[in-house]
Amino acid sequence: MKKPQKKTKAAAPARGPAVKTSKTARPAPFEFEAAPARQVLLTDVALRDGHQSLLATRMRTEDMLDVADRLDAVGFWSLEVWGGATFDTCLRFLREDPWERLRALKRVMPRTRLQMLLRGQNLVGYRHYPDDVVGAFVERAAANGVDVFRVFDALNDIRNMEAPIAAVRRVNKHVEASICYTTSPVHSLDRFIELAKRLEDLGTDTLCIKDMAGLLAPMDAYKLVKGLKAAVRVPIHLHSHYTSGMASTSALMAILGGLDMLDTALSPLSGGTSHPPTESFIALLRGTPYDTRLDLKTLPPIAEVLRTIRKKYHQFESDFAGVDSEILISQIPGGMLSNLAAQLAEQNALDKIKAVLEEVPRVRKDFGYPPLVTPTSQIVGSQATLNVLTGERYKVVTTETRNYLKGLYGTPPGTVDNTIRKRALGDEGVIDGRPADLLEPELQKAAREIADKTQNPDDILSYALFPNVAADFFDERARGELKPEPLAPLPTKGPAVAHELKLAPLEFNITVHGESYHIKVTGSGRKADGKKPYYIKVNDRLEEVHLEPLVEVLTGAPEAPEVGGAKTPKRPRPKGPGDVATAMPGKIIKVLVKQGQAVKKGDLVLIVEAMKMESQVLAPIAGTVKTLHVAEGDDVKTDETLLVVE
Repeated sequence: MKKPQKKTKAAAPARGPAVKTSKTARPAPFEFEAAPARQVLLTDVALRDGHQSLLATRMRTEDMLDVADRLDAVGFWSLEVWGGATFDTCLRFLREDPWERLRALKRVMPRTRLQMLLRGQNLVGYRHYPDDVVGAFVERAAANGVDVFRVFDALNDIRNMEAPIAAVRRVNKHVEASICYTTSPVHSLDRFIELAKRLEDLGTDTLCIKDMAGLLAPMDAYKLVKGLKAAVRVPIHLHSHYTSGMASTSALMAILGGLDMLDTALSPLSGGTSHPPTESFIALLRGTPYDTRLDLKTLPPIAEVLRTIRKKYHQFESDFAGVDSEILISQIPGGMLSNLAAQLAEQNALDKIKAVLEEVPRVRKDFGYPPLVTPTSQIVGSQATLNVLTGERYKVVTTETRNYLKGLYGTPPGTVDNTIRKRALGDEGVIDGRPADLLEPELQKAAREIADKTQNPDDILSYALFPNVAADFFDERARGELKPEPLAPLPTKGPAVAHELKLAPLEFNITVHGESYHIKVTGSGRKADGKKPYYIKVNDRLEEVHLEPLVEVLTGAPEAPEVGGAKTPKRPRPKGPGDVATAMPGKIIKVLVKQGQAVKKGDLVLIVEAMKMESQVLAPIAGTVKTLHVAEGDDVKTDETLLVVE
């Protein structure tokens, strides 16, 4: 019989910005009582979130199959192997069919539940899809091998989770609804508990705390899990990234609070922006009332193979392989930080990264404190970047920002700044219903558009989710030309090579006056007045320094010219009112007009992909398309004219 829960004091308010207190103020006493004994169940995420976090999701199916049968024999509650960014990456970079990956893994791992990450109404993409696509996707995912669907919404808007959850229940698979954990003035323990109750009412089988940025502190983890266990009957699952360095301690405190299930990653793909190591938790809980009952000796051979496999993808290694304590202030996940750096580098503006990092929390506040997870992390990050690059906040507003402020992603957790909303939307109203109710069915339309390429239901869904990427994939497949992006060879080691090439160190330890510092060079900008900015991490803290080089050696490709000496771009710079440019650098994925075509002001003319999101480019004036300077597949920058309307 379950032991009655001990009454506790009212929940503490959410952790937000630091609040000054008087010298006499004391924290409320912390009441602790270890939860009753139970087996803690583990889900290993190495084959999805582990390599998504550390290796840009680049692990190929062939390498997963090298360890799949041995992972299947361990006895995990589930293995996360699909969803998230894996679907897009398979098609776009690896030139693999994501559906075939799922089928192959299921054949090799028949004994263990296979789990996927489903972004609510966004599925595995970056926009809302209509209900017919949602239902068909879940049905085909289940048929191909998914047993557990972890469903979340970036805004914790339950309306965006209703259709996916109902679809999973129709195919009799396991629903794991998720709460996206974050900290802000509008998030609280009581709010998360209320959300959990509503998810239980929707029919979730287990409930996941999704701590995507590693913000869940140990004491808060204990209180949250204890509060959830008192409020709902379903088992509680914790998914916490290691980014801040707190995940292992938080997981242990969550277990003591009553946690039933925990996400870990095998050690070669753990730590950094990934998760606590699986082996450590099996050992940590062994012989305790919370023993996982897994055999630690089965894991070293698997880990050794994964360690070798990781080296194969060294070119995709995350810059954030250690603890990044700055996330506790900025709340910017490592993957988002990498995207921001890449966008700035394309604009030769990496020197502005600190300003962007400072702008992100301000934009997040303006937007009503959304949790920073796909796609809200991309929306907030893109807008913060534009605010800095243009020199004026919200001078340029992305299409995704407009859609967010209009309510097309759901209801923000907090209050949106009305001045900014008015500036972005003008007189347009804000929707207050479920966003997907505004969408027309798309599945039949997708089937008609690719009828000459395939009638396979899985292919039709791939096209419905990522039309341009999937169409290119089908064409290459038909020609027998599918090739993954090349892998760089492992660097040759040895002092002789370093001597011959005169290599300069990018990561090193330095001792000054007896104090040791770990230095990592993460990027550089263009010279100005003979000085060059470098961006370095000193003991994992990002710093900007300016150097005046006195002696230099050639270590790679020539650097960008000094400011003022850059080459003229191949496309003309925008000058006139009809010169169409993009707000963010990216790739042209759709050209919707032809030369000589008449357009009205506000007509959609181009679609640009940037930071995993599709942005619409509109005609600035009415007229005729005089010149087209781009084609589908072209990379473009913000200072280029893409087409001219006169």
